[in-house]
Amino acid sequence: MSRADTTTAGEAADTAPRAPVLWTFGLLRNELLTTFRRWRTLALLAVLAAVPVLVGIAVKIETGDGSPAGPGGGGGGPAFIAQITNNGLFLVFTALAATLPFFLPMAIGVVAGDAIAGESAAGTLRYLLVAPAGRTRLLLTKYATVMAFCLAATLVVAVSALAVGALLFPLGDLTTISGTTISFTDGLLRALLIALVVAASLTGVAALGLFVSTLTGSGIAAMATTVGLLITVQILDQIPQLHAIQPYLFSHYWLSFADLMREPVYWDELVRNLGLQALYAAVFGSAAWARFTTKDITA
Repeated sequence: MSRADTTTAGEAADTAPRAPVLWTFGLLRNELLTTFRRWRTLALLAVLAAVPVLVGIAVKIETGDGSPAGPGGGGGGPAFIAQITNNGLFLVFTALAATLPFFLPMAIGVVAGDAIAGESAAGTLRYLLVAPAGRTRLLLTKYATVMAFCLAATLVVAVSALAVGALLFPLGDLTTISGTTISFTDGLLRALLIALVVAASLTGVAALGLFVSTLTGSGIAAMATTVGLLITVQILDQIPQLHAIQPYLFSHYWLSFADLMREPVYWDELVRNLGLQALYAAVFGSAAWARFTTKDITA
């Protein structure tokens, strides 16, 4: 074999392993662009961004006469709402507490439920699988895209709340739930950490929605089923007689992010929450893989 033939063979061997990797990143980039360019996605993000605006304006109007925030002038309402007038950064924590039980997971359920079923309904799923990615890689790309939306949606709420809080209320050092004072910079870092924890808290919903999406060829049916399951779990988590199963529901520890505003931080429920989300992601992710890898996409 000549040196030229050897060089050509070597270059082909070096290029071959990299091609699937490059194709995977290209697929992920295309999925992200497609998802975040959809009007439905932009509308969901706009609604999420509007929630802190409405909460901030409502608190500003209610406290315009000097009365404290909360129903009846008390401290009711979402967590931290009574502290917003003292420090606008608390609007970030309040907005996340207000959107996490329903608005954020509903948005995730819509995007995750449409991930596979939407492609199947549009007739594009079979064309995606013609490329050399394979079903497993495509499913992982879809899940990564949903998780990117989880992070983006959470950050949209946090950034919107921070902007509104800075415009309507004073900013400065924060008083934690434990009564200690931390600097504004430390408060910002904790707000970022809380946003990341909230995004991680949605991994279970994302995996559940992706699994449902592999069961049907209708995107609307998958989205409706995912949101319906979310509402059902939320109802079950509020019934006292079901206290034995509530610690195993994916929404049970969602509001544990408030423990990051303690000094020192309480980690017990935070760790339980993240562990529970990892369990749901593993179970429903595996179920989605088992279903998708055996699904007849020509049917």
